[in-house]
Amino acid sequence: MKAYGRALLGVAASLLLLWWALHDVSATEVLHEIRGADPLLFTLAVIVSTLAFPIRALRWRVLLLPAAGEVPLHPRFVATTVGFAANNLLPARLGEVARALCLGRLTGVPVGAAIGSLVVERLFDAFVLVGLLFAAMAAPGFPVLGELGGVDARTAATVVAGASMVAGIGLFGFAVAPAASLRVAARLLPPLIRERGLAALGSFASGLGALGNARLFLVSLAWAVGQWLFLALSYVLAFRAFGITEVPYVGAVFLQSLIGLAVAVPSAPGFFGPFEAAAKLGLAVWGVPAGQAVSFAIGFHLGGFVPVTLLGVFYVSRLGLSWRTIGAQAAPAT
Repeated sequence: MKAYGRALLGVAASLLLLWWALHDVSATEVLHEIRGADPLLFTLAVIVSTLAFPIRALRWRVLLLPAAGEVPLHPRFVATTVGFAANNLLPARLGEVARALCLGRLTGVPVGAAIGSLVVERLFDAFVLVGLLFAAMAAPGFPVLGELGGVDARTAATVVAGASMVAGIGLFGFAVAPAASLRVAARLLPPLIRERGLAALGSFASGLGALGNARLFLVSLAWAVGQWLFLALSYVLAFRAFGITEVPYVGAVFLQSLIGLAVAVPSAPGFFGPFEAAAKLGLAVWGVPAGQAVSFAIGFHLGGFVPVTLLGVFYVSRLGLSWRTIGAQAAPAT
């Protein structure tokens, strides 16, 4: 029921944001802009964007080391594509749980440990995206920034940074003192679910090991920074494909961070709505017309959506699974 409620909330949020992004834009103009995009630059943008998934699979190795040791690259990549495809096709943000379930099926890594490692991955992503957002806004030549859609961007980023810091402190305490954390949990959990709950929390805690290891922490942070700085190139290529020449690399870093934080809000599968609204707001800072900004957003969003979804569908078929089965197994864990 909780997952069903989140799914309905996400659909409502997506529809509202899509309406806002599209309400003052001509559909004819959007189709014209997308058809007129430079095919070579657009293809290069999609290729660079799609490299996010092998990079995530490489990053995941470091996060899994404390709990699972060396996990081969291929199952990490397969699980990553299945997880992101699940976010594109299934409601209620089941992708991370689906990713953990798939890795467990392929390698035997405990699902709780895999989920813990993915929570750490997302925590690093949040810190890095917020940091890059502030760095971009502080860069020389960045336009004077007021409010975006009635919200001060720096204030919003500070709130996200604060929430991420609180979550990070809590997870760090869990990682460095799991025994004490589990003793506290044992007092709080109802007797009926205490044994099973403590087992699940113990497995989850093992996936947080990178937070309590200085070397793994720094390596994981470097991977996250490198990934996002590299993927900003896909935005630059997509800008140029759509004739957006006034936005430099620092603007791509800014927009990527803004979109990355925007898609964290509840939305329908595929993050349609938050992506387009954030792109329209972010590109307005550089004076990009709404029609051109929305055309870029829809084209680039679809360009990133299709490859990983097809890969995920392929691997789900190869594993003899179905999306219905994945959704049924993942929903109770969310």
